[in-house]
Amino acid sequence: MDAYLIPAVDGVAYGLLLFVVAAGLTLAFGVGDVLNLAHGTLFVFGAYAAAKVSDGSWLSLALAVLVGTAAAGAGGVVLSLMLAPISGRGHLAQALLTFGVALVVGRLLVLAFGPDDLPVVVPKSIDRAVDFAGHSYPGYRLAFIGVAALIAVVLWLVVTRTRAGSFVRATVDDRDMVATLGVNPAAVRISVLAAGGALAGLAGALGAPIIGPGPRTADLVLLLSLVVVVLGGMGSIGGAFLAAIAVGEIQTIGAANADFQIFQPFAMFGAMAIVLAIRASGLLQRRTA
Repeated sequence: MDAYLIPAVDGVAYGLLLFVVAAGLTLAFGVGDVLNLAHGTLFVFGAYAAAKVSDGSWLSLALAVLVGTAAAGAGGVVLSLMLAPISGRGHLAQALLTFGVALVVGRLLVLAFGPDDLPVVVPKSIDRAVDFAGHSYPGYRLAFIGVAALIAVVLWLVVTRTRAGSFVRATVDDRDMVATLGVNPAAVRISVLAAGGALAGLAGALGAPIIGPGPRTADLVLLLSLVVVVLGGMGSIGGAFLAAIAVGEIQTIGAANADFQIFQPFAMFGAMAIVLAIRASGLLQRRTA
């Protein structure tokens, strides 16, 4: 079991990163009924910001987080405006539009930053190995676990304990009833897509040293986020958290076991198939009357 301690901790870091990304995606689908296949591209905005702006100082890292979050949040607003004219045409039209946007923007990013994965420089005080339970472990990943856990708690409190969060949850349940109360569901949808994009950019900026920016990053992040959303249940923050940690553990522990590596690509989807066979709505999807 000691041999799997570090992969298990890596799984927590990886899972928390996926949660921050997927939380925005699950809210966008649950509240706005939007299937956004460009969500991985919003993550890459933050990752490229970290690669280009961060130079090893705390100020540059903070600036990279700010730039990446703002750019991805603005991207979420632009996507919501582009999707508004086809809001009544179903998820296929949304998927085609957002997938097209992802292809075009992805190509532009490759032209702008090159076809290779970019390194990310972080402050030296956390860019070193630290002793963790008798093992050497990257200090940045431990710091990221703490920050991502804080983000998860704040997000849960906002969704479950604030007035804005109550509007979000009510829109998930019955957007027509929300409209009768004087709240514009379209404004809620735009706000949620902007917040979802900002979360993706924030995850990209903070998680760039873990999943570095490159031409294949957006596709990988989108695939894993969709798995988390489906497993956790559409619109469920708690379900997304549990599913993200499970996916992170499957990915990292599977990679650490040489005998299991050949089955690793199928383990995640196998687990998803088992969960959905038992509970088709996902782990914690909220049920309404």
